[in-house]
Formats: sequence, C-alpha cells, structure tokens
Amino acid sequence: MMALQLMTGTTAAYLDAVAAADLFPDVAGGDHALLAGHGTRPGRAVPVEGGYLVSGSWQFASGMAHATHIHSAIQVEGTGELRVLAMPKSQVELVDNWDVLGLRATHSIDYHCADVLVPATHTYLATTTNPANGGAIYRLGLVNMSAIGHTGWAFGVGRRLLDELKLVAAAKSGTRNAAVDTAQFHAEYAAAEARLRSARAWAMEVWRGIEATLNAGELSSTEQDTLLRLALNHATWTVQDVGQTVHRWAGTAAIRRGPIDRFLRDLGTGTQHITSSPTVLQNCGKWLSGAQPRAHWEFLDLTP
Repeated sequence: MMALQLMTGTTAAYLDAVAAADLFPDVAGGDHALLAGHGTRPGRAVPVEGGYLVSGSWQFASGMAHATHIHSAIQVEGTGELRVLAMPKSQVELVDNWDVLGLRATHSIDYHCADVLVPATHTYLATTTNPANGGAIYRLGLVNMSAIGHTGWAFGVGRRLLDELKLVAAAKSGTRNAAVDTAQFHAEYAAAEARLRSARAWAMEVWRGIEATLNAGELSSTEQDTLLRLALNHATWTVQDVGQTVHRWAGTAAIRRGPIDRFLRDLGTGTQHITSSPTVLQNCGKWLSGAQPRAHWEFLDLTP
C-alpha cells in the first residue's frame, strides 16, 4: 500500500492536464488509476512522433496486484534523459516470481514490455520538483518522497516487534526458567526501546525541518536531502538491531508461524532495499564529512 500510494500520488502530481484527465477523471467518485512499478533500472525509450516506443524489464513492482497502471523509469535514447511513464498494466507482461522469505504480501513481481507506444503526455521528468498538481510536499521530488514511506515502514515494524515481545514476556513470566524474568532481559528491552524511540525522534526532527522549508516555498537543501537519506538508513538498521533483540528473547515465538516470525522475515527482506544500502550511507558520509561539499543528489547517487 505504501508503494501504491506513492506511485499513484506522484503520478497525479507530476503529470499535466492531458494525462490527469485520462488517469484521474473522477477522483472524488473513486474513478482513478492505481499505479505500481519500479524506477531504479530504467527501460529504453525511443522518441517517435507524439511519444516514445518503450522497451525494458523492471523488478520489484510492489503493489502490482492492486494496480491498474504501470509506473516505470525510462531513459530517452539519444539524450539520456530520465523520465517516468504511466501506462495501462495490460501493456506489460507480468512475471509471477515473488517467491521470497519476507514481505511476501507486497507481491513485488517483475514485468517487461517491448516497443510499447507511450504518449509523451503520459511521461514526466524523473528529477522534477515542480508539480503540476498537489501541495508543497511534491516539491521534494519522487525519490525524496519515497523515503517517507520507507522510514515509516521501518518504525512500524520495530514498534510492532517490541509490542509483540512484551506480550510474549507477559505470557512466559513466572514460568520455570523464564528468561524474560531476568534482569538482562529487562535491560536489553529497555535499550531496544531507547534505540527505537531515539531513531524516531531524530527522523521526525529531520522531516519537521524539511516540512518548514517546503512550506516557505523553498526546495530542500543538499544537507536536508542528505539527512533524510541518512535518517532512513539509520532507522532501518536500528530496527534491524531491535529485531535481533526480539529474536534473542522471544524464544520459540520467533520461529513458529505468528506475528514475530512474520515481522522478522519482513525485516530481513526490507533491510535489503536499495534506499538503505551501504552505498547510500557512504555517499551521505562523503557530503557530511566535507569530502564532496559541492556535490548534490541525483536519485541515490551523490554527483560532483
């Protein structure tokens, strides 16, 4: 749902009136497109009269089971320009290959197409921070906006895991040799709670600053773009540490089918997302340490 609302909302914001009338004819009445897809590996777009002939293979289309239309990155042949398209789901071939350990419900399948005509009106510049519709938040741009959902997902998983561990502790407390009755468990639970709350507080601080900047009619700075990526990375790996604490103390509840088992598997998969990769963390360090003070962000890359 996070991916679906991100793709649908940004498509509605960045496409102009022609595409909006086609995809979102009656939003209030529930008549509108739902979009899913992927953008980190662009397909090929050959310019033709009125649009592009698009070919490519894309991965990790979270939310595709609910979508009516496709959201995909494309690179225009000849110019190298990166754009994002919207086209009916019926125009691509879906690959039912989401056979994974965690996040199974996202149905993040692959898909591909060859020489599909997409009108130019149904594409937008991938790096745009100039929305045709919507409020100030859309001046963040597509990639920066995605960090909101991924950060929220991490904190949601972390909060739920600690809440579930608390229920396990209540059920086991007082039984023979209950590990949850030890001082070590109480100390580690407290430490995990502190890590989670601290990471969340810092992320909220970062996003409050960004919100104030956007509300003032300005674009986010390179420092803010760096911090939102760093806050996401920190949130994700902090929650991974919290998950290890939960796994250590939950006992068999961590291996039998149930909420803890499911969220630990989801966490193991979610930490592999490109937005929380070691490369992004390294790029954050390059800018913050002063190694590349004049660089700026293009998607997840720090460009001199």
